Amino acid sequence: MSVWTWIGDAAESGVDAVGALYDWVSSALGGIGDRETRRQVAFSMALIALSAKMAKADGVVTHDEVAAFQRLFVTPDSETAHVERLFDLAKKDVAGFESYARRIAILFDGDNEALEDVVDGLFTIARADGAVHAAELAYLERVSEIFGISEDCFDRISARHVVPEEGDPYRILGVERSLTVTEIAAQYRVLAAENHPDRLLGRGVPPEAVALAHERMAAINQAWERIKRERG
Repeated sequence: MSVWTWIGDAAESGVDAVGALYDWVSSALGGIGDRETRRQVAFSMALIALSAKMAKADGVVTHDEVAAFQRLFVTPDSETAHVERLFDLAKKDVAGFESYARRIAILFDGDNEALEDVVDGLFTIARADGAVHAAELAYLERVSEIFGISEDCFDRISARHVVPEEGDPYRILGVERSLTVTEIAAQYRVLAAENHPDRLLGRGVPPEAVALAHERMAAINQAWERIKRERG
């Protein structure tokens, strides 16, 4: 069964609130024998629910969040209605986003890398209109806190999305300017290995969201190339 089969089943499960939906999903995940599929379904549901809540961060809810999600996820035409259904559930639910974030953290059971991938995906959706707004950034900071993501890690993620133009390459790689080229190269190699698209897909990012993996790798590579040019 594909990730879309599970999302479709969730959308048609008859629940009328995302809190109840997450109870349904949590129970259903136990019946998915394949670990990779379980992680992909959890990632997809987390991104849908928190994206919909983030759409309220600036007090305005439009249809753009579904379009932004579809730019990140390759969504079959037959599944668009299911994604919209889940967005609507999240937008209409009176529960605050913090309760969702806590449920998602439990769903991932301490898998910090997967939770970082969720935040990275949320950043991608937030800047779909050209910028990450202050209310959205505050929202993402709070979600990261609930997920247990460190400030340094959050800063590295945000550097790829928030700062003007190409961003600060040192922030993107998470290194100090005082380090030598050799030391920075070592950090680059670590990040390149950790964030290779194959590695992300292996830890739960669905193939439909492979654009997220390629965007991240491109940002890391570009940051390293800029530092090399700067250092001569």
